[in-house]
Amino acid sequence: MSAVPPKTLTESANLNIKKWNPRLFFKEYGIVIALVLIIGLLSVISPAFLTFNNMMNVLRQVSINGLLAIGATFVILTRGIDLSVGSILAFSGVVTASLVQGGAYPEWIAIAAGLLAGLVLGWVNGFVVAKWYVAPFIVTLGMMSAARGLTFVYSDGRPIPGLSESFKWIGGGTLIGVPVPVWILLIVFALSSFLLYRTRIGRYVYAVGGNEESALISGVNVKRVKIIVYSLSGLLAGLAGIILTSRVTSGLPQAGSSYELDAIAAVVIGGTSLAGGKGRLWGTMIGVLLIGVINNGLDLLNVSSYYQLIVKGMVIVIAVLIDSKTTHKS
Repeated sequence: MSAVPPKTLTESANLNIKKWNPRLFFKEYGIVIALVLIIGLLSVISPAFLTFNNMMNVLRQVSINGLLAIGATFVILTRGIDLSVGSILAFSGVVTASLVQGGAYPEWIAIAAGLLAGLVLGWVNGFVVAKWYVAPFIVTLGMMSAARGLTFVYSDGRPIPGLSESFKWIGGGTLIGVPVPVWILLIVFALSSFLLYRTRIGRYVYAVGGNEESALISGVNVKRVKIIVYSLSGLLAGLAGIILTSRVTSGLPQAGSSYELDAIAAVVIGGTSLAGGKGRLWGTMIGVLLIGVINNGLDLLNVSSYYQLIVKGMVIVIAVLIDSKTTHKS
C-alpha cells in the first residue's frame, strides 16, 4: 500500500520546514558563515583588505598551507597525525634548490628530486606507523627532528641562493592574473577530491579511520592504506617546499617551522574529526582560508606577531573543543 500524499499545499510546506534543522545546518556550514563574517568585518575595518591585489596575496600565501592541509586531512581521517610536514618541506626545498643552483641540473630533475625526497620521508613515517605499530605522534615527532637535522646537514646550515628565473616563476609568477601556486593548489585539490571520494582508496581511508578492526575484517589492507596516506602527506609537503623555495628565491634550512600546526588547525577547523573517519576536503580549504584571512587582517591592522600567535592558538583550542564535543555527542 503506497503512502498517502499530503492533502494540501500547506501540509506539504510544513513537511519541508520540518526537514530543515538549523543546528545541523550551522554544524555543516558554520565555518563558511564564520569566514564570510570575518571577511566582512575586516573589509569594514581596513579598506585595503578587500582589494584584488590583497586577495591574490592572501591566496598565494595560503597555497602552501593548503597543500600541507590536504595531506594532513588524509592522515587525520585514518586517526593519525603528521607533525613532520614542516621539516619535510624544508628538506625538499633545499634539495631542489641545490640542484637548481647555477643551472647544474635541468629544473624538472630538481623538482622531481624534491618531490621524491618528500615522498620517501613520508613513506618512512607510514611504514613505521603501519608495520611497527608505533604511535603516529611519536613517529612523526621523531621525523620532525630527524628531517630538520638532515636539512641542516645537507645545506650546511646555510641558505641556497642562485635559483633560475624560470624556477622562481613557480612560486612568484601569475597565470591569467592568478598566482601560479593557487593554480597548483586547485589542481591538487581536484585530484585529491577524486582520490578521496571516487576511488576505492578513498573509501578505505574513511573505513580505517571509522573502525580499523572492522575495516581489517572486511578485507581492507589497513597497513597499505596508512603507508599511502603518510606518503601522500610527505609528497605534498615536498611540493609545498618547492613552491616556497621558488617564492622566497632561496632554499632555507629553517623554512617550514611550525607549519604543521597551521595545517592541522585548518583540518580541524574545517570539520575533520581528530577521532578519524569523519571529514571533508572542502572544509579543510575553508579552514585554510580562515587562517589566512585572519593572519592577513591582523597584519593590515598592524597587530604584533606575538598577539597573532595568541589568536591562532585560541582558534586551534576552540576548534579542538568543538570537535571533542561533537565526537562525544555522536
